[in-house]
Amino acid sequence: MFWKGRGRADAAAVVVPFDVDRRAVEAAKRDATAFDSLYRKYVAHIYSLALYETRDPHAAEDITEQVFLKALEGLPRFREQGHGGDSTFRVWLYAIARHVIANARRTQRRHPVAAIEAALGLHAADDPAAAAEARLEAERAWGAVMALPDDRRQALLLRFVNELSAREIGLVMGRSEGAVRVLIHRALATVRSQMAS
Repeated sequence: MFWKGRGRADAAAVVVPFDVDRRAVEAAKRDATAFDSLYRKYVAHIYSLALYETRDPHAAEDITEQVFLKALEGLPRFREQGHGGDSTFRVWLYAIARHVIANARRTQRRHPVAAIEAALGLHAADDPAAAAEARLEAERAWGAVMALPDDRRQALLLRFVNELSAREIGLVMGRSEGAVRVLIHRALATVRSQMAS
């Protein structure tokens, strides 16, 4: 934050919030090699989102690479927006990720490919029966999440996997904070209902 005003009393009245990533973004705009700090800060988050959406480590790596290439390419056009001390760069990056994932999903639907892990079947475990039961339960839960409408699934993943606030998710998805809260509530209720049946 920086202060606007002549004296301390004036300054306290007008606080201008700024993006917590402002310095790193400005440095990266001047010198592309400085983008590395933003990449290191967010790469695990973007990869995690892509992995949860695709359930394929290779596809998640490809998506992550595309997201950061698009971000680096679009950085000169990035404009800080928003209110509060949150990162609007982070919101912008997640919006890019959301679009790249949607494109990857469309491509996947047109050209489905079975993951090799699915063909390999069971993984070794100390108690195969317990491992199989746990895997079936996890698959049911994951199936319920993946069966959600796109907007509910994305809101759920952004909230609980990537730990974005409802306001940040709203900015990423182009919805109000209240609408995001409703999406998350309905998504959780649907998953709960599916797991209970």
